[in-house]
Amino acid sequence: MTTYKELYQSWQADPEGFWLDAARAIDWVVPPEKALSQTADGGHEWFADAMVNTCWNAVDRHVEAGRGAQTAIIYDSPVTDTIAEITFAELQTRVALLAGALQQKGITKGDRVILYMPMVPEALIAMLACARIGAIHSVVFGGFASQELATRIDDATPKAILAASCGIEPGRIVHYKPLLDGAISMANHKPDFCLILQREQERATLEDNRDFDWYEAQEGATPADCVPVEGTHPAYILYTSGTTGQPKGVVRPTAGQLVALSWSMRNIYDVHPGDVFWAASDVGWVVGHSYICYGPLINGNTTVLFEGKPVGTPDAGTFWRVISQHKVRSFFTAPTAFRAVKRADPKGELLKDYDLSVLKYVFLAGERADPDTIQWAEEKTGKPVIDHWWQTETSWSIAANPAGVELLPVKPGSPTVPMPGYDIRVLDEAGLPVAPGTLGAIVVRLPLPPSCFTTIWNAHDRFISSYMSQFPGYYETGDAGMIDADGYVYIMARTDDIINVAGHRLSTGSIEEVVAGHPDVAECAVIGAADTLKGQVPVGLVCLNAGVTRDPAEISAELVRLVRDKIGPVASFRHATVVERLPKTRSGKILRGTMVNIADGQTPRIPATIEDPVVLEEIKLALHALGFAQPGA
Repeated sequence: MTTYKELYQSWQADPEGFWLDAARAIDWVVPPEKALSQTADGGHEWFADAMVNTCWNAVDRHVEAGRGAQTAIIYDSPVTDTIAEITFAELQTRVALLAGALQQKGITKGDRVILYMPMVPEALIAMLACARIGAIHSVVFGGFASQELATRIDDATPKAILAASCGIEPGRIVHYKPLLDGAISMANHKPDFCLILQREQERATLEDNRDFDWYEAQEGATPADCVPVEGTHPAYILYTSGTTGQPKGVVRPTAGQLVALSWSMRNIYDVHPGDVFWAASDVGWVVGHSYICYGPLINGNTTVLFEGKPVGTPDAGTFWRVISQHKVRSFFTAPTAFRAVKRADPKGELLKDYDLSVLKYVFLAGERADPDTIQWAEEKTGKPVIDHWWQTETSWSIAANPAGVELLPVKPGSPTVPMPGYDIRVLDEAGLPVAPGTLGAIVVRLPLPPSCFTTIWNAHDRFISSYMSQFPGYYETGDAGMIDADGYVYIMARTDDIINVAGHRLSTGSIEEVVAGHPDVAECAVIGAADTLKGQVPVGLVCLNAGVTRDPAEISAELVRLVRDKIGPVASFRHATVVERLPKTRSGKILRGTMVNIADGQTPRIPATIEDPVVLEEIKLALHALGFAQPGA
C-alpha cells in the first residue's frame, strides 16, 4: 500500500481479509482461520478460533530471533535521579520469574490481579507476567484513594494485588501502602495475598500472612512458560477515569489487541524494530497499556518509561532532555503536557540545549489538541505535530494521520482521517446523517475493529445501554464534531459540552480555539453555564503564560472581543476570567463537567481521578465573581 486512500479502500473492500493479513505480524500458537465472528447476542469478536500469548509476542520472540541484547525498556526517573536499561533477555528472565512466583502462589489463567504501581519497571514486568500465565490484570493508578481502589477490588475480585510501598511526586512521597490497606479493609472481597515492592524512599510495614516482599516471594520460584489463551481471552480490565460509584471496567480481548497495536506501531507511528518510542503517560491509563507497555514491545521497539512531570522535574526542558538523551524517534504526549511546557517556557528557550535531530514525529492525544498548541510545538521543535483521536474503549486510534503509510497534510484542530476498521459517521439527534461541516454526534458503524472493547466487566447490559443503544448499529463515542468535505474528522467537544445559546447549538471547543489563540493564554476551558434568559452562556477560564504581567481584566476584555470577531455575537461570549490553574484528572483531562456543576450552583461530581481537589474552590471563587456558582442557580 502506498497511499492512505488505497489502504482504507482495501479495508473497506475486504475487512476480514485486511485484518487476517495484519495478523501475520503476530506469532500464533493456533493461527486464526476466521477473522470476525458473531456472538449469540448479536455482538462481534475477532480471532475467536486462535490461540496465542501476549508475553511471547512482546518479549520471548525477540529473544528467540537473536535480539535479546537490544534494550527493551529505558527507565528514566528524574524524581529519583535514576536511569536504567533492561534488555529483552533480561526482561524475559524477570517476567518469567515473577510469573512463576505468581503461579506458585496459586494464580492461574483467568484469575484477576490488581496492580497498584508507580512508573517503575516492575509495573511493566507485572503486566507482562500476568499476560504470560493468562491472568487478567487490572492496573489502578498508583495513589488512588482507598475508596476508589476498594470499588475496583470488589468489581474485579482479584486473587492478588501487586503494589509498591510508595510513589514519588516532585517534593513529596505518596504513601501507597496505607491506601492499599485501607482499600482492602473497606472492600467486601479480600485478595489471597499481596506482593509489595519496597522502594528505598519508603519501606512499608507488611501484614502477616497476607503481604510478601516482591523479591523475596520470587526466591526459589520456577520461571513460568507462556500459557496459550483463546483469542477472545481478556488481556486486562481497565476502569475508565472519572468513574464514581460503580466502576466501569473496559475489557480488552487478547488477540485483537496484539493485531491492532502491532499494525498501529508501524502504520500510524512509523516505528520499526529497534527504534526508540516514548509515550509520556502513566501505566494507569490506556496510553500506558497500549503505548508504554504492549504496542512498542510487540513491535520490537525500545520503550521509554518516564517517572516525572513535563515541568518541575526539574524544569520545562525535561521532555527535550529525554528525547535527546535516549534518541527518541516517535514521541507521544497529551496536549495538556505541551500547554504546561508552553506556559512555563513560552519562547522555548530550554529547547536550545538539546539535539532533537533523531526525533521524527510528535503525536498528541488524550484531549482535544487546540491549533495554537499544535502550532507552538511545530514552531519550537521543527517537527510534524500530529493530533490523533482514540479512547479507553478502543485502545488505539479511531482517527489519525498514518505516518507510516503516508503523512497527510495536517489541518490544525483535526486528528485527520478514519483509520481502517473505523467507519465514522456524524449524526443528528434523530440519528440521521448530517452534511459535511455540520456539527453532530460522532459514531462508528459496527462492528468495531480488533482491540476495541467487547464488554464491561460484570456489566454487559451496561455496555449495551451506555454505548450501543442511542444509535442502533453504531458505537456512540460520546464525542461531538464534524467531518469536512475532504473527509477530515474534527472532535469539537464531548457531547455534553455542546451548549444551546438562545436556540443556537455551539461547540465549546470552537470557542476555546479562539481563546487559546490569544498570545498571553497558556491554556483555557470554555464551559456552558445556565442562564435564565438564553438557556446557556459560554464562560471562559484562562491560565496565562509565565511572565505575563498585564491586567487580567484587560486580557479578559480582549478575549470577549476576539470571540465576537471570530465567531460572532451569536456566541454570547461575555464572561472570561483569569485563573491560576484548571482542575484536571491525573491524565491531564480538564474537568469541564465538574466546572459546569459549580457554575450552575450544584454540588459538583468530583471524579476520583482529580489531580488536586483544592483547585475546585479556586474555580468556585472565580465563577462567583462573574455572577455564577450561586447555590440553587
